[in-house]
Amino acid sequence: MAKKWSMTAGEPAPRYVVGNGDEGDPGSYGDRLLMERDPHRILEGLALAGYAVGARHGLILVRSEYPTAADRLRAAVAQAREAGHLGERVHGSPVDFDVEIVVGAGSYVAGEETALLHALAGLRAAVRARPPYPTSHGFLGRPTAVNNVETLAAVPWIVRHGGAAYARLGHPDEPGTKLVCLSQRFRRPGVYEVEFGVPLRYLVDDLGGGLREPYQLRAVQVGGPLGGFLTPDQLDLPLLTKALTEAGAALGHASLVAVDSTVSAVEILQHAWAFGAAESCGACTPCRVGTRRGSELAERLGDPEQAAEVLADHEPLLEVLNVASLCAFGRGVACAVHSLLRVYADELHQATAPTSNRGG
Repeated sequence: MAKKWSMTAGEPAPRYVVGNGDEGDPGSYGDRLLMERDPHRILEGLALAGYAVGARHGLILVRSEYPTAADRLRAAVAQAREAGHLGERVHGSPVDFDVEIVVGAGSYVAGEETALLHALAGLRAAVRARPPYPTSHGFLGRPTAVNNVETLAAVPWIVRHGGAAYARLGHPDEPGTKLVCLSQRFRRPGVYEVEFGVPLRYLVDDLGGGLREPYQLRAVQVGGPLGGFLTPDQLDLPLLTKALTEAGAALGHASLVAVDSTVSAVEILQHAWAFGAAESCGACTPCRVGTRRGSELAERLGDPEQAAEVLADHEPLLEVLNVASLCAFGRGVACAVHSLLRVYADELHQATAPTSNRGG
């Protein structure tokens, strides 16, 4: 965040600040909670961002599936204007700053910052190559700092208590806190704010209470559909980017989706590829074609005689997605599928596709 703000502030005016509220990851609803329950905190963070970079205008993009969040943000903007927190000459100062709420068009990839900026400008939410980066060429081609609404919500606390106080939270390598969402299979699903570095087992067992009866934990998906799968014996890993990456997963939005033993490996693999194919923006060939090729391969796993060949064909495909995709979406799909192949290796090599209760 600091790098984005300093780089944006060094560019010529006009500059913009943008809040990313396009929370499209299945299993994640922390941003929705913030936008619906504490919209003024997000507005304050965005206003502080605008003050820091010298922007006079801020925008928040809210995913179309969150109408309540959009309504409450609009109401908060109106209240802030009436109180003098937004508008011209804020509280008699020389600072002008106002905020606009924009509803997205439903694309998952619109959460990627270059696609989000296209969507804000009324264009198709497709990813563009970087550089140039949004800090120099963002909204309407002008310098723009884009931050997630959860990041912006942390700014008022940091300004009030100081950076040193915030840095004491969490882990030395990754200070601060994170909102973690636990899915419906847990005994106590919900949103929990935790410090970085806590073990995943603390999230699963202590906060989530384990899985509801009669379900048994088979795997945990960390960080959404582009995160990765971990086995129950990997739950002592800390909630840190480096540790999760080394384990073949990704931090992502840090939320946990519990996968129980009633769901077959083939179903999960088919779903992962189908999600990738449906949500790829199509801007680059490796992701556009690769996700569809992966979906075709996964469909063939219903025949056990083809399992070994199909799984072998996955390796070069995942390599292409990981190396050649234009943005993190294609690389994320490759990461998720690769971790899934590792966690469910035995089942997939004996692949059949039985009917299940489809938990998640």
